[in-house]
Amino acid sequence: MGALDSLSEYFSNHFDVSIRKRKKRKVMQTVNIKVKMDCDGCERKIKNAVSSMKGAKSVEVNRKMHKVTVSGYVDPKKVLKTVQSTGKKKAELWPYVPYTMVAYPYAAGAYDKRAPPGFVRKSEQAQAQPGGTDDKLMSLFSDENPNACTVM
Repeated sequence: MGALDSLSEYFSNHFDVSIRKRKKRKVMQTVNIKVKMDCDGCERKIKNAVSSMKGAKSVEVNRKMHKVTVSGYVDPKKVLKTVQSTGKKKAELWPYVPYTMVAYPYAAGAYDKRAPPGFVRKSEQAQAQPGGTDDKLMSLFSDENPNACTVM
């Protein structure tokens, strides 16, 4: 084995290790967090903490809805941890979905009096079951069903 062979083996092993050490890029995403804010000081403290995170591109704070929206190359768990480190221990990922996205908005687990207007809590009971009885009954009286007149 010559000197050139040993050098080429050394460099090929060295570059293979450096390629494996590279981290995957994070995906651009939007993270919504529910956190109670009472005053301008709370709002400013949270906004400064989250905007100083690495990868955060934009931060929007809506004090009325108790909602913080962070867009960028961030991890949702790290954003939540950063918000909790400001003293807001009851912060959680946004648990609500728009009212129109749920089949049964007044189901036991979905309706929440503290939810912002137009939103209900995300729950499994509120989602429609595919192929459920409601779909079958609705299709009986549908305009697209050619046999609907025979039922009436």
